[in-house]
Amino acid sequence: MRRILALLVLLPLPVLAQAPPSCTAEIEGQTACMAGKLCECRFERGGQLTGRPDRFAWDCGVMRPMCPPDPTITQTPSNPPPVNLWLPPGGRPMGPR
Repeated sequence: MRRILALLVLLPLPVLAQAPPSCTAEIEGQTACMAGKLCECRFERGGQLTGRPDRFAWDCGVMRPMCPPDPTITQTPSNPPPVNLWLPPGGRPMGPR
């Protein structure tokens, strides 16, 4: 029983994880939504101070905007409370007479 439970818990993890798209010279300037941020593929200069070579990388810094909302998701409007409804403390609702 424990083997089945362990298999069910560990099996879906690699399926759900996706690697981010690779940032290359061909897609420089394109954007992608990653973890709620609108990241941009751009060329970053390396240097001795950072210890990194020149490379293309995703810019997901704090100055990048948030991803736009999904247009396929719509919110249903809530029903407003009825007009002329008064709820007295500890009593029944009283409406217009």
